[in-house]
Amino acid sequence: MNLIRNYRNWRVYRETVTELGRLSNRQLHDLGIVRDEIKIIARKAI
Repeated sequence: MNLIRNYRNWRVYRETVTELGRLSNRQLHDLGIVRDEIKIIARKAI
């Protein structure tokens, strides 16, 4: 079960990083995010 949960968490993390990474700096700013925070936010998503 841990393996499956870890894999799912990793996928959520990667999807979040990818989706936020596609946004422009302006779009990130509108959301109150700076590009350097993307990985931190993705970690919180899991």
